[in-house]
This record gives sequence, C-alpha cells and structure tokens, in this order.
Amino acid sequence: MVVFRQWLLSTIVLMLISVGVQAANIEVSVDRNPIALNDSFQLTFSATSSPDDDPDFRPLDQDFEILNQQKSNQSSWINGKSTKSIKWLLTVMAKRSGNITVPAINFGDDRSSPLSLVIEKASSHQNTQTQDIFLEVEVSPKQAYVQAQVLYTMRFYQRVQIAQATLSDPEIDNAIIETLEGDKTYNTQIKGVNYRVTERNYAIFPQKSGVITIPPLVLSAQLIINDRNSRNSFFNIPNTQTKRVSSKAVTLNVLPSPNTFTGQHWLPAKKFQLQQSWSNKNLEVNVGEPITRTITMTASGVTASQLPDLTLQQADPQLKIYPDQANSNDQKQSNGIKAVREQKAAFIPSAPGVFELPAIEIPWFNTLTNKMETATLPAVKITAVGQALTNPKTSDSNSNDKAASSTIAAEQVITTENPFWKWIALALALGWLLTICFMVWSRFKQVHTKPVQIEGDLALKAAIKAVKQAALNNDALACQQALMAWGKLRYNTANLAVIKSHCDDALQQEINSLQHSLYSQ
Repeated sequence: MVVFRQWLLSTIVLMLISVGVQAANIEVSVDRNPIALNDSFQLTFSATSSPDDDPDFRPLDQDFEILNQQKSNQSSWINGKSTKSIKWLLTVMAKRSGNITVPAINFGDDRSSPLSLVIEKASSHQNTQTQDIFLEVEVSPKQAYVQAQVLYTMRFYQRVQIAQATLSDPEIDNAIIETLEGDKTYNTQIKGVNYRVTERNYAIFPQKSGVITIPPLVLSAQLIINDRNSRNSFFNIPNTQTKRVSSKAVTLNVLPSPNTFTGQHWLPAKKFQLQQSWSNKNLEVNVGEPITRTITMTASGVTASQLPDLTLQQADPQLKIYPDQANSNDQKQSNGIKAVREQKAAFIPSAPGVFELPAIEIPWFNTLTNKMETATLPAVKITAVGQALTNPKTSDSNSNDKAASSTIAAEQVITTENPFWKWIALALALGWLLTICFMVWSRFKQVHTKPVQIEGDLALKAAIKAVKQAALNNDALACQQALMAWGKLRYNTANLAVIKSHCDDALQQEINSLQHSLYSQ
C-alpha cells in the first residue's frame, strides 16, 4: 500500500511538471514601423495561454518611456474548442532615434521575442508659428509605374479640443483610390508643444503614365473655445469656432511599363506567390471520378482585379476539365493592399493512365527591385486507375469486327492448309457457330420464358420518374442522385461516368451538362 501511494504521488508530480513545461507562446507587435521620434506608439504583447507569471517591463525603461499600460482577457468557445487571448497594451515613446530593439520581456519562466524598431528623427515642420490644427500629406514612392500601388498618408495635428471635423478625400483623375484600414491616433511633440495626431492611409493605383498632381485635402473643424464667459448659461454648452485648413498639393511621376517586361499581362507588385493544392495529395484518382485542383495567387501592392485569370486548356481528350468560378478578395492593411485569388478546377479521367498537366508560369514585375520575375508551378502528373469507360455501341462493333476477322481467318486456314487441318478447322468453326446459336437461343428463351419481374419494372419506372422530376425542378444534385439510383437498377453501377457510357449520344450530352454544372459554377 505504501509503495502504491508513493507511485501515485510520483505520477501526479510528473504530470504537474509536464504541464508546467509547456511554455506559453508570447508574441510582440507594434502598431507602425518606422516611428518618428517624439511620437507615441503602441506595443502589444499577446498570448493564447496564461504565462508563468506577470510581465516585467522594467527592461523597456532604458530606451522607452511607458505612458500607459492596459491588460485585456478574452475567452471564447467555438465548435467545441476553447480559445483564449491575453493582451498587454503599452503606449510608449522612444527616448532616442536610430535602430532600437524592444528587449525580450520575462513573464516568469516564459519569455517574449525581441522586436527591432526604426525611430526616425523628428520631422522639421515649416510652420514658423505654432498652430492649433494643421494637415500634413506625403506619398511613397514619389515615382511609380502605371497601375502600381502608391501609398498616400494624411496626418492631422491638433493641440486643442475639437467638437466636430470633416475631411475631404483625395480625388485624382485616371486613378483608383482605396482607403486602407482604420485611422491611427498617437501623440507627438513639435517645438515643445504636444499634439494629438490622427493618421489615415490611402492606396492609389494610377491608370495612366505621366505627371499626376494630387490636389490638397481640406479639413473643416469646430474648435472649442475654452472661455467660461463664452458658455451658454442655459444649456452650458461651450462655444465653438469653425476653422478650415488645407494640405499641400503633391506631384507624382508615373512611369509606363518598361520594355524589359515581356509578359502578356502587366502585373506590378511588391510580392507575388503562386501555390496549388489537390483534393487527393497522392494525385491518384479512379476513372470517372473527379480530383480537384486549387490554385491560389497572393500579391502585395495590387488589387484582386489586377491578378490574371488562369485559362486551363484540355491537353488530353480523355481528361475532362471543369473549371470553377474564381474567388477574389482584397485585404486592406496599414501598409497597402494584399490581393488573393483562388481558382478551382475538377479533372475527370475517362481512361486509366498517367496524365501530365503542363507547368504554369506567370510573369510579374517586382516594384521593389524594378525587375521582371516569373512565378512557376511545376508540371503535375495525375494517375487514373480502373477500367476505361467505353461506349457499348463501339464495343459491339468491335466484337462484330473480331468475329468477322475470325471467320475470314478460318476460311483462309481451310483453303491453304492440308486436308487434315481443314477438317480440324471446319470442326472448330462448326463448334463456334453452334456456340453462337446456343447463346442466341438461350437469350431468346430467357426473354420469352422468364416471368415478368413486376417489382423490378416498378422500381425502374420510379427511378426514371425521379430523374425527370429532378430535371424539371432544375436540381442538379438531386438529378445526379436519381441518375445514380437508376444506373444501379439498370446497369448495376452507381458511377455516373460508367452510366453515361451505356446511354445514347443525346443523353450523354445531357449528363455532360449535368457534370459541368456540378463541378463548376
């Protein structure tokens, strides 16, 4: 008994130690980078499980000043799985400019990773007098290629309270303008004066080369007058003063696509990736069954409408292709737009063998290196197993041709060989003829003597009625299921491709249309 207790205690201790060994994964992020000196910014430490202990943020004091600190916890239960999110939000300000590293922070035995930041020197404003509110705008880069992304940043500075404000959006001819994710707010200091900054980013895609001028933005604001005598005595509402400020106009030089780009589709991007996945990773499929290929294009600095449409050509008549409608979306981020395009296609082989799909190449222009690059998917081989789908009419014709060839061969043997072999050949031919006659007679007797199977006939009629009703209802899935049920009764198979091989040309075309509607939109 004592030994059992010691064993149980040791087991519990080991379990507790194993639980404690699993360190919490702590990630650190910043709301923007680079950051101007004297600008406040936010550091976020995130964890999906409780760390070993509370964080020790004292190592930040060497290069940063912590202005505010908050903690948030969030738990959820989705699809039977529990998720947890813990965040520490720190508003900080750098003490010096240059490349500064956020040191690793200890959470007991757990530890976050370091993070590199670029702290730029304070910008020199041209305002000779301190203003209550003013606007600043800038573009990056100042010279870009046609249809390439240009980031347009607006910063609104205020050192007084505002009751209400309206800001005009940039308007440019021959350009597409997208507003990026939510505004950022932070504090900065100019000439010893504290300002509250609201930053908004736009992505601009010029559609025409040449010099483009972005007109000034206009902001109208109602400034609160901090004067007790100016307050309305009845409603106790402070008076406001309307003020309007404008930004400077910005000039942008747009270049045409370079002659060095030889691709058919002009695609200027910061980054481009081409990936594929298959419904069957082994790339093996049964004859008559579909295998789905998914091709995903991901690009930074372009919109989804700029991504090319992949045209898949049928290289082998025994491998049918049913492309699906592509799904595209734009992900708006603080540093620009990320475009994603997903395109699916179903492949259905009608014969066994190995089918090779050619490689896919998409040329694109790297706007960071100003060079043409090519994204490639290598050639793929699909293996189809099973029996070939043949047309019964063709099979009967081939059988008749073989029989006729056998008869001709027998006649040639009779006329060219010696009499002994003639009698043997004649006997074989007679036996073959008697066998054919017996098969025909057996089938004739079976048809005319076998009792009518009323239940089987009723089941076939019900299956045919179900197919017709599904077709009238324009329900492709129900029609497919009804056809499979009919094929099971009629031909003892539920494979739609095999069923199609037993049908006439008109019905084969309708089944092809049904498969197209099932495997593509």
